[in-house]
Amino acid sequence: MGLDHPAFTLSGLCAVGGLMGYFRKGSVPSLVAGLGVSALYGVSGYLLNQNANYGLELALGTSSLLFAAGLSRSASTGFKKPIPLALVFLGGLSTGYYLKKYDEFYPIFG
Repeated sequence: MGLDHPAFTLSGLCAVGGLMGYFRKGSVPSLVAGLGVSALYGVSGYLLNQNANYGLELALGTSSLLFAAGLSRSASTGFKKPIPLALVFLGGLSTGYYLKKYDEFYPIFG
């Protein structure tokens, strides 16, 4: 599995999530955030697929953004709502994955 596959998968999940938030609750912020994060993951997936510069860094940054947004939303709901917790889970998992891959290419932890 290449580094691009998780980025493309997360791109699709974020787009679907943003669209669901908009169509179910009329949430324009969910739509904009979901499609924005989806676009960032899509670009990082493309860059990773092409073995171009900054793909790994963009994927790591986007994952960190997703994790931070999930934490913020989870904290404001008392960590009781499933969607913000899913954002924390996906953002944390993908941040860990891309941080590990980054460390493999550019050792920062030892």
